[in-house]
Amino acid sequence: MKGLKGKLALVTGGGGGIGLAICSRLAADGCAIGILDINEAAAKRVCETIKAGGGVAFPLQADICNYSAVSAAVKDFVAEQGRDIDILVNNAGWDIFGPFVKMTPENMQKVIGINLIGMMNVTHIVVPGMIAKEAGRVVNIASDAGRNGSSGETAYAAAKGGVIAFSKSMARETAGKKITVNAVCPGPTETNMMHEMMNSASSPEKIRDAMLRAIPMRRFGQPDDVAGIVACLASDGCSYITGQVISVSGGLCMAG
Repeated sequence: MKGLKGKLALVTGGGGGIGLAICSRLAADGCAIGILDINEAAAKRVCETIKAGGGVAFPLQADICNYSAVSAAVKDFVAEQGRDIDILVNNAGWDIFGPFVKMTPENMQKVIGINLIGMMNVTHIVVPGMIAKEAGRVVNIASDAGRNGSSGETAYAAAKGGVIAFSKSMARETAGKKITVNAVCPGPTETNMMHEMMNSASSPEKIRDAMLRAIPMRRFGQPDDVAGIVACLASDGCSYITGQVISVSGGLCMAG
C-alpha cells in the first residue's frame, strides 16, 4: 500500500487472530510494528515471525484496561523509536456468549472494559502525538454486532456500538489535524476468540450453522480479510476517508 513504508504502527491485541494478520500485513507493507498485548509471550512470538520474514516488530506488554501501564509502555516505545506513532490500530477485544440476563456483572465489566474503555485508553495516550505533528491514522476494530445487534452478545454489541460512535466523534475532532479515524466491522471471523465464544454456548454447532446461513457468501471471514482493509485505511490512498464504518462480513451487513 502506498505510503506505509517506514511508518511506525501500534497494534493492540496483536498476539493472535485478526491482530496477528494486521501486524503481518502492515509489516509486509513496510511498517515498523509495535505489538501491544496482555500476553507478552504471544507478542514476542509474532515479533519473531515478522522478523524472520524480514520485517521490523517490537513486543509491548500491557493490559489496555490499565491506563498507567499502557501509558508507560507507549512512552517507552516512542522514546526507543525516537518518533511518535503514525498508525494506531485498536484491535484488542474479548467476548463471551450467552443471554444478557444470565451474564455476571464481572463479565459485563470485562467486555466493556476491554472492547471500549481499553480502546479509549490507548487512543487517549497515542493521539496527542499525532495532533502535535498533524498526521496520523487510527483504525478501530468494531464489529457488525455493534451495527446490527447480536443475540447472545448484547454487552459486546453495546461496547462495539460505542467504538463506532467514538470513532465518528474522534474523526470530527481530529480531521483538522490531518488525522483520519475509521472503524472496521468484521462479521463472524475464524479466530480462537470466536471458537471460544461459540463453545461457551449450549449448542455450538447449531449456532455455527445459523451464522453461516445468515452470511450471503456462506463462509466465515478469515483474519486476512480484515487485514487488507486496515492496511488500505492506514495508507495514503485513503487520506480523504474519515469517520467511516466499513463491514467485512461477506454481506452479512449491507449498510448504505
